[in-house]
Amino acid sequence: MKDKKALHTKQEKHVIGRRELVALPELEIEEIEAKIDTGAYTSAIHCSDIHEETTADGKKVICVELLDPSHPQYNHKKLRFAEFDFRFIKSSFGEVQQRYVIRTTIELFGEVIEAEFSLSDRSDMKYPVLIGRKLLKGRFIVDVSRKNVSQKFKIKQKQKHTNL
Repeated sequence: MKDKKALHTKQEKHVIGRRELVALPELEIEEIEAKIDTGAYTSAIHCSDIHEETTADGKKVICVELLDPSHPQYNHKKLRFAEFDFRFIKSSFGEVQQRYVIRTTIELFGEVIEAEFSLSDRSDMKYPVLIGRKLLKGRFIVDVSRKNVSQKFKIKQKQKHTNL
């Protein structure tokens, strides 16, 4: 039995800062600032015009605009998600809200991770993306004295490959 345990190596945890530049590949966003929030359970993405529509074949889809016109990375694209959940989520103000939740990918430290994100209006917040405990658990250790650690790692990796 001990031999099986020896074969299972724990995934090395990366140190992550209080803020990180992340990519959301499936949403076609290369770099966007995210707040790392160990107080939040679910991660969140800022969206506007969030609403449900019914397709011609009777299926419900979520329609959103990623970000909003005031954000520099706003691209006027309306996104549609056929797979989603509708959950009760506690906001940063302690209010329980119903929000749509989708699965998409996020890239940190060169690793693409599938994760859940609630879709919410974060226009009053400083950061359009929030990374919560569910995504962090087992993968990252948060060092609040640091920021953009993943971006610095990415730059070092590019330099390593360029110097070979």
